[in-house]
Amino acid sequence: MGWGSSLGVGLVCLVSVSMVWSSVNGIGANWGTQASHRLPPDTVVRLLRQNGFQRVKLFDAEYDTLRALGRSGIEVMVGIPNDMLLTLATSVKAAEKWVAKNVSTHISNNNVNIRYVAVGNEPFLETYNGTFIKSTYPALQNIQSALIKAGLSNQVKATVPLNADVYASSDGLPSGGDFRAEIRDLMIAIVKYLSDNGAPFTVNIYPFISLYIDSNFPVEYAFFDGNASPIVDGKATYYNMFDANYDTLVWALQKNGFGNLPIIVGEVGWPTDGDRNANLVYAQRFNAGFMSHIAGGKGTPMRAGPIDAYLFSLIDEDAKSIQPGNFERHWGIFYYDGSPKYQLNLGTTNTGTLVKAQGVEYLEQRWCVMRPSAKLDDPQIAPSMSYACGLGDCTSLGYGTSCGNLDARGNISYAFNSYFQINNQLDTACKFPNLSMTTKTNPSVGTCRFPIMIKPYYGGAGSLQKLPGSLAAALVLLLLTLV
Repeated sequence: MGWGSSLGVGLVCLVSVSMVWSSVNGIGANWGTQASHRLPPDTVVRLLRQNGFQRVKLFDAEYDTLRALGRSGIEVMVGIPNDMLLTLATSVKAAEKWVAKNVSTHISNNNVNIRYVAVGNEPFLETYNGTFIKSTYPALQNIQSALIKAGLSNQVKATVPLNADVYASSDGLPSGGDFRAEIRDLMIAIVKYLSDNGAPFTVNIYPFISLYIDSNFPVEYAFFDGNASPIVDGKATYYNMFDANYDTLVWALQKNGFGNLPIIVGEVGWPTDGDRNANLVYAQRFNAGFMSHIAGGKGTPMRAGPIDAYLFSLIDEDAKSIQPGNFERHWGIFYYDGSPKYQLNLGTTNTGTLVKAQGVEYLEQRWCVMRPSAKLDDPQIAPSMSYACGLGDCTSLGYGTSCGNLDARGNISYAFNSYFQINNQLDTACKFPNLSMTTKTNPSVGTCRFPIMIKPYYGGAGSLQKLPGSLAAALVLLLLTLV
């Protein structure tokens, strides 16, 4: 996910649903890889297949990932990161080289079933301040031209995954929908280009973000239980935000002469941690409700028929930027190790439940915690906590989170352990001055899990990544007050 979606954020499970639940067609997943310890690509492909996923959406075109998808039968959407758009926009040869390396080669040599190229990811987010406004459309055109030259344009379609903030309603009703004024002409040009080349409009819709940014947003309207006060728009009645948002786009397309353009929901889902509204109960409720909602193939009031959508996301990513919010690392329907977070029926397995990843190897069962003899007023605690959180992952700490009920000592232990695990349990990673010690007693308590990291994967292009960014020092002070 990019920031700003009410509108959207990296797993997406693609769900293309036919007229009956029993014939769900094309379940897929957004597979993001911004993790300190990635599952091996072969393991993830087995996970996809065992859970009946038939499609996957990627955010880049990493060689190891695509190689693992070869001969799997899984339909693939490869991604082009935003930081590559300018190069591809200004050079036809660069686009041709990209297609040759990341599409043609994998199709011909590795039998990868590539069907889409995602040109950028939510490049028109308002928070990007227009950074990609001039480069996205030319990049799309050059990639499409390269696909044509490679003889792949009938098989592979180029699209641009966009955040739902590219359109809005003038009166708050779907029928008032149109593209955002400052990019309207550009959006119409892109839409026409997609239509001319038989490509879909890809949009990311996030009811969670609407709730996150607006405390007055009606919670029930984010879900599919029919408990919300409906919104009436002419002859249409809306009982949930997803349908209303989707139809706002349908109206925008229709008003501009493209009412029949196919739509793919590139991302839709609910995070499980990092915010008071990001939890297992809400995530299960949303995703289960969404699957049931689209299972009948009824569509929305403005667009009848099956809905293609990618649930966000497949696996948690502990190295993602937390600029949008601490929830950003917790969108997966699976934890970092490929274990299911909750029961979810995708309609693809005999049991109707998620199947965990097989053959996952873990580090030793030991943790780094605060010494019982250490004092909370030790002047080294604040800088040690800041360091551990900055290079580890403390997004499960804080108000309303899975570890929000820990006391100060528990918060410190969690931070120390996160740094220790991310650094492969190196002895030197549990050497906070007179503050820390290793233990073989699991410190997990209640809903708060102190994880044991999986063994690192070192593959050709898949070496470990360093964590970006850090939590604010203010968080450290906050956590220390939670006694």
